[in-house]
Amino acid sequence: MAILSSRLPSPASALCATLLMAFGCVGAASAQQPESTQTKADEEISFSADSLEYEFATDSVKAIGNVIARREGYTLRADSIVWDRRTGKVVASGNIRSVGPEGDVAYGDSIEVTESLRDGIIENMLLVLNDGSRLAANKGTRADGKVTLEGAAYTPCAVEGPDGCPKDPSWQVKAVKVVYDPVKKRVKYEGARIELFGLPVIPLPGLSHPAETAAGSGFLVPNLRFSRNNGVEIEQGYYWRLSENRDLLLSAHVFSDVAPMAQARFRALEDKGAFQITGYATYSQKVSTSTTGAVGQNVFRGYLDGAGKFQFNENWSASASMRLATDRTFLRRYDISRDDRLRNNINVERIDANSYFSFNGWGVQTLRTGDNQALQPIALPEIDYRLRLTEPLLGGKVQLQANSLLIGRTAGQDTRRAFALGRWDLRTLTGLGQEVNFTVLGRGDVYHSDENLTTITPIYRGESGWQGRAIAAAAVDMRWPFVGEAFGGTQILTPRVQLVGAYTSSNLRMPNEDARAVDLEDSNLFALNRFPGYDRIEDNLRVTYGLDWSVKGKQTSFDFNIGQSYRLSNQTSLFPDGTGITDKLSDIVGRSEFRFRDFVKLTHRFRLDKDNFAIRRNEVDATVGSRSTYVQVGYLRLNRDIGPTLEDLADREEVRLAGRLRLARYWSLFGSTIIDLTDKNEDPLAISDGFEAIRHRLGLAYDDDCLSIAVTWRRDYQPTGDARRGNTFLFRLEFKNLGV
Repeated sequence: MAILSSRLPSPASALCATLLMAFGCVGAASAQQPESTQTKADEEISFSADSLEYEFATDSVKAIGNVIARREGYTLRADSIVWDRRTGKVVASGNIRSVGPEGDVAYGDSIEVTESLRDGIIENMLLVLNDGSRLAANKGTRADGKVTLEGAAYTPCAVEGPDGCPKDPSWQVKAVKVVYDPVKKRVKYEGARIELFGLPVIPLPGLSHPAETAAGSGFLVPNLRFSRNNGVEIEQGYYWRLSENRDLLLSAHVFSDVAPMAQARFRALEDKGAFQITGYATYSQKVSTSTTGAVGQNVFRGYLDGAGKFQFNENWSASASMRLATDRTFLRRYDISRDDRLRNNINVERIDANSYFSFNGWGVQTLRTGDNQALQPIALPEIDYRLRLTEPLLGGKVQLQANSLLIGRTAGQDTRRAFALGRWDLRTLTGLGQEVNFTVLGRGDVYHSDENLTTITPIYRGESGWQGRAIAAAAVDMRWPFVGEAFGGTQILTPRVQLVGAYTSSNLRMPNEDARAVDLEDSNLFALNRFPGYDRIEDNLRVTYGLDWSVKGKQTSFDFNIGQSYRLSNQTSLFPDGTGITDKLSDIVGRSEFRFRDFVKLTHRFRLDKDNFAIRRNEVDATVGSRSTYVQVGYLRLNRDIGPTLEDLADREEVRLAGRLRLARYWSLFGSTIIDLTDKNEDPLAISDGFEAIRHRLGLAYDDDCLSIAVTWRRDYQPTGDARRGNTFLFRLEFKNLGV
C-alpha cells in the first residue's frame, strides 16, 4: 500500500484536493477561497492507495485499490481515481463514499469533476444527511456550488426495520428534478409528489423544505376538519423563520359555513428569556349566551394569548401571561379551548437562599353563562415578602412575612388587605424515634372594603370600612414511625397526633376573597389553618389524629393514610355545613395509592360521615397499561349536602374514561368520554338527569419516526350560544421536515 503526504500543486495532491472539495460540496457546504489565500496547512492532503501510477503518454495520474483521501475534515473512499491533466477532468469510480465535516455522507458509482472545482457529475448518487435524511438520484450535477439531482427522491424516514432488514419508508418525495443549496441548507423540487406507503397520493408543486433538523421557512401541511358549528375547515399555515431565535406562524382557516379566520403566532428566545404571542381574528355571527334561539349579529371576534418569562440574574425574574377573548363562546365555537375562565397575570420575583419577594397582578375574564363580568376580581398589586432569619431562635427557625393585596371590581366589592406575620418552627427527634414539630405563629391584619352588599353570598362580604384583626396560633405535631418487614418488602407504620390552638380577634368582619372553596380532605387534615388562603382563620383548640401506612416491595408499593379531628372548644364553627368539619368531631378522610411497576396506578380518596359512615367524597383515579396500550378511569362523587347558595361547593358526580389500544406496531385506537352523573338529589340546580354525556372522542392513529396520521371523531353535548352541540371530525397528517 502506498501512503503519501504532499503539498499542492503536485499531481497526486491536486487530484485528491479536487475530489475532496467536490464531494465535500455535495455533502456539506464549504466556501470556496482563492488559492492564493489558502494556508499551507489547508492545502495539505493525505491519502493512501494500493498503487499509484503515472502514464506519460496520456499525462494522467491513477490511484488504484482502496483509495482513501483526507483534507479539511473531508474523507473520500473509492476503488480508483484518475486525473487527466490534459483535459482537467478527474474521475473517481467504484464504491464511492465521502464523509463531510458535518457528518453528511455521499455515495455514488462514479463522479467526474473539473480542476476548477466548480462543475461535476455523479452517477447513481445517494446522499445521507447528518440527521438521517436521504437524497437519492439517478444523476447529480454540481454547478456554482449547487447540486441538481435528476430522477430524485427524498425521505427522512428509516429504511431499516428494528430487525435490521430493509423496509420501504413511510413516505418519500419523488421529483423530476431536485436542487440542493448547501449554503441555505434547503431543498427545492420540480414535478414533485408524495408517496405514502408506496402510493402516489399528493402532488406538491413548488415544494421546498430545510435539509437539516433546524426549522426553515415554508408552507406547512394543511389540516382538515369538519364540525357542525363551522362546516368543513381547511387550515393552511406558513412558517416564517425570522432568525435563529425568532419565528412567525401565519395561518388561514377557511370554512364552508362561516367567514374565514386568521391566526398568527410569534415566538422569540432571547438571552434573558422567551415569550410567545398568539392571536385569532374573524368577522362572524355571534349569538348571545343569554338568549335562546336568537339570530346573531356579524361582529369582529378574536382571541389573544401570550406568555413569557425572563431571568435577569440568579435572583431576579419576571413573567407574564395574557388571555383575552372578545366574547364567551369564541373559544368553544372554533375549538381553541374549553376553559370557562381566562386568567391574566404579571409577576416579578426575587429569590435567594433566605428571602423571597414577589409583585403580582391578576385579572380574570369569565366565560361562564350567567356570570357577571363586572363582579370578577382584579388583583393589583399583590406584594409578598418573606425572610428566613439565619440565626436560630431557641433552636428553631424564624420566618417573617409581609403581604398586601388590593382587589377591585368594575361594579362590585373592593377589598384592600395587609398583614405581617412571624412564625417559629422547631423539629426534634426523641430517643424513641419520635419526630416532634413545634410551631408558634403570630399575625396582624388590616382590611378596608366598600360596596360589600354587591357580593352575592352574605358570609363572604365582611363589614365595610376599616377592620383590624390579631391572630395567634401554636401547634405540636408528633409522628412515630415503626419500620419492619411485610409481604416480602418493607413497611412503615406511622401514627400521628397534632394539637393546635388558635385565636383570632375577629373573622366574619373581614371580607372573604380567598378562603371560600373549603372542604376537608387528606391534604389539609393536619394543616395549621384548614381554610384556603388568608381571609379566614380556624380559631379553636383541636386535636387531630391519623395513621400512615406504607409498604414497599420490589415491584409494588402501597400507601394509605386515614385521619380525623376533634374540636376541644365549644365556640361555633365558621365552616359551612357539609364541609366535614362543622361539628366538634370531624368526618373521616383518607387516601390510598397502589402501584405495580409502571403498569398499574390506583388512587382513591374518600371522606366518610362521622355519624353513619356515608360516603361524602368518593374519588378514584386508575391507570392500567403501558404507554402504547392503557386504560384510564376517573370517578368523582361529592355528596356533601352543602346549600346551593355557596359558590364552588356544589355537589356533583361524574365519570371520565380514556384509553388507547395498540393494534399493530404503529397503529392505535384511542378514545375518551366524560359523563355527568349528577341528579337533582345531589344538586337541585343541576340540569343533568343522572346520566348526561358531556363529550365523547374516538380516533384512529398511525405514528412512526417520521409520519403521524390521525382521524378523530368528537361529539359535544353541551351547547352555549353559537357553540352548538354536534359532531366534529378532524384529519391530521404530519410529515417530519416537510413544508410546501
